[in-house]
Amino acid sequence: MSRNLANPPSVPGPRPGREEAVAVVALGANLGDREAAIRAAAERIARLPLVSDVRLSSLVETVALRLDGPDPDAPGYVNAVALVRTRLAPSILLGMLHAIEDEHGRQRHERWGDRTLDLDLIAYGDESSDDENLQLPHPRAAERLFVLEPWFELDQRATLPGHGPIADLIAGLRAEDPS
Repeated sequence: MSRNLANPPSVPGPRPGREEAVAVVALGANLGDREAAIRAAAERIARLPLVSDVRLSSLVETVALRLDGPDPDAPGYVNAVALVRTRLAPSILLGMLHAIEDEHGRQRHERWGDRTLDLDLIAYGDESSDDENLQLPHPRAAERLFVLEPWFELDQRATLPGHGPIADLIAGLRAEDPS
């Protein structure tokens, strides 16, 4: 999915002259019409100001995760990854992703709870951040095949900053749990 914005509206936040970067956004939902929510969120991201292109991976179904591991009793997730070309600052992009979650009825009652939509900023170019509101790359991305495999589908040369090539991370996780 690609969308070019000829005259994007101005928004506060991006630094003047900010270089375009590729952001990696993980999309997930396990409540309601999960596939429709993922597709609608990707379309909404494509309409954000200072976003010039969005490429969405295939959708994959996964078991829900809780703090202590998989929860086969919870509704399953549909997950995907989007590569987003943007000039938005990472913190502004994250705020806009949270607004899209809110538009889809996202409730934030518990950290590992069920979700109508979950949008995580996984990486933003090669930037890193340890801010409590913006951790880049996402602290658990290297442990999640449901993030790495769809990302690899879109970019076989991708690298997770601080962790190495996505292909190597996938191989390592598959070796740990061949099931």
